[in-house]
Amino acid sequence: MSRKAIEARKPAEREEVTSMRLDKFLKISRIIKRRSVANDACSTGHVTVNGREAKPGTDVRVGDVLGIRFGEQFREYEILSIAEHAAKQDASSMYRAKA
Repeated sequence: MSRKAIEARKPAEREEVTSMRLDKFLKISRIIKRRSVANDACSTGHVTVNGREAKPGTDVRVGDVLGIRFGEQFREYEILSIAEHAAKQDASSMYRAKA
C-alpha cells in the first residue's frame, strides 16, 4: 500500500469545537433522538440553558446547564464536552445528569 493510501485512511484530526447549536447538541449527545424533535422541544419552551428559556439556535458551550421538561419530569444536564460527531457509546460522555 502506498504512503498516500495510508495517509488517506487515517482519520483526520478533529478541530476543537467551542460552541454548537442547542438542537444539534441535543441530537448528537442523544439526549433527544431526532433533531426535529429537539427543535420542537426548544421552540415550545421545554428547554432552558442556564435557567433561561432557549431557542433551537442558541449556542451552548462546555459548562452550560441544560434543563429539559419531559412531560411531568424536569431533568438537568451539565455539558462536559462538545463534538461534531459522537459514536453511540461515546455520546453519554458529552454530558452529566445533575441531581
